[in-house]
Amino acid sequence: MNPIKHAVATLCLIAAGGYAYAAPVSVTIDTTRPGPVINKNVYGQFAEHLGTGIYEGMYVGPKSKIPNTRGWRNDVIGALKEMHVPLVRWPGGCFADEYHWRDGIGAREKRPVKVNTNWGGVEESNAVGTHEFFDLAEQLGADTYVNGNLGTGSAQEMSEWVEYMTSDSKSTLAELRRKNGRDKPFKVDFFAIGNEAWGCGGNMTPRYYTDLYKQTETFLRAPKHLRPQIIASGGNDYDTTWTDMISREAKKQTYGISFHYYTIPTGKWEVKGAATGFKEAEWFSTLSNTLKIDSMIKKNVEVLDRNDPEKKIGFLVDEWGTWYDVEKGTNAGFLYQQNTLRDAVVAALNFNIFHEHADRVRMTNIAQMVNVLQAMILTDKDKMLLTPTYHAYHMYVPFQDATSLPITLKDNPQYSYNGSSIPEISASAARAKDGKLYLALVNTNPNQEAEVAVDVPGVAIKSVKGRVLTAPALDTHNTFQAPDTIKPVPFSASAGADGKLTIKIPSKAVIVVAVE
Repeated sequence: MNPIKHAVATLCLIAAGGYAYAAPVSVTIDTTRPGPVINKNVYGQFAEHLGTGIYEGMYVGPKSKIPNTRGWRNDVIGALKEMHVPLVRWPGGCFADEYHWRDGIGAREKRPVKVNTNWGGVEESNAVGTHEFFDLAEQLGADTYVNGNLGTGSAQEMSEWVEYMTSDSKSTLAELRRKNGRDKPFKVDFFAIGNEAWGCGGNMTPRYYTDLYKQTETFLRAPKHLRPQIIASGGNDYDTTWTDMISREAKKQTYGISFHYYTIPTGKWEVKGAATGFKEAEWFSTLSNTLKIDSMIKKNVEVLDRNDPEKKIGFLVDEWGTWYDVEKGTNAGFLYQQNTLRDAVVAALNFNIFHEHADRVRMTNIAQMVNVLQAMILTDKDKMLLTPTYHAYHMYVPFQDATSLPITLKDNPQYSYNGSSIPEISASAARAKDGKLYLALVNTNPNQEAEVAVDVPGVAIKSVKGRVLTAPALDTHNTFQAPDTIKPVPFSASAGADGKLTIKIPSKAVIVVAVE
């Protein structure tokens, strides 16, 4: 090729954003127009009686050689406290609609042993019941979200459970709670009537469920200052019919409507894709599929804005996360999967989307906390490791109860693969409770770093300090032999002589920084 023509062609590619010398992505944060508060419960967790998610993963019993407090593992509880878990949902999930609360109270050795028909067909000892769950929440300092049994239960059963947990009277149920070791009422922050009523919770229609919901809610009586907020079981994916029906007909009785969406690399439930050993094609498809939740939220919010313009009803994504084929050699019903850098990027992308919809999205619960699906922690007997998803949650702690700030991205290139594209940079900003301005950035491109020029009109930015999470391989993960293979490291950048600040984000990375 003629050298001059080659140089011109190279310059054209650079101008088009084909190489690292493209103009920086412009990120502008408007501090003069604060938005809604990002509810701390957007960072909520989910603990279902599923596999080793509770038994062994968190609860080993008071007699275990693994150090514990009243049966709950000290190492796991300590790590979760460090992550500032704001809320825990329990006991399910599909398990909730076959769970009868009376099986989980009283002397443990006398509790009935059942079969967990949803997850692995294993024996359920009921060693973890109502009292143990609230002990977990109190050790964590977390709010509580109890899921009632509508599928095989009744309005009476749920009514009696709420009374057992919250009554400060001398009723028979309140006295039974005292006999079982708890004098004061439990603090039940949220109570859901059913779970996935469209599927494992009863294969109901929206009309039938809404009628049952209204009937059941009528009988959930508690002292006014101890009454939980009531949550309705909503839809999944792009189905808005549940949101529409509930928000029109049960508006006054409802704190929020639940919603479920799982990210699957292949988009096929039969063969979902592996948690490790994947190629760039599944890196891209996973990120592309997880970003679809934004349009799903928007469609449901449109319905809510029409039926509930006062914005009294929240949109609660109380099950979300990645779902892969289970690890070879494990019980298929236990949903145990490894957790990689890809999962941390997925988590951060979802956080940024939830922040954008903070006026409606007031709670989310990733599935699940320990040893199940996109877990924060993996255990093997007395061993424990923190996953990349755990580290993403820990990095985003400043966004809990922070005030969201409008953010504008310009010149954001597309990360393209095999003819499809997604935005290369995802960003979110907020003013935290400590008064500092925090910025979160995600680079979805696994092949090249990105430059971001940060501007806060009216503010002279001196530097940013925080942490970055990245790794050499797409599927970098921690193992029990090497538990610190991937973890955040310190990150900082300073303004140049011109007073402008440019951040270089590594490929496939998550960054959270305080702007100073």
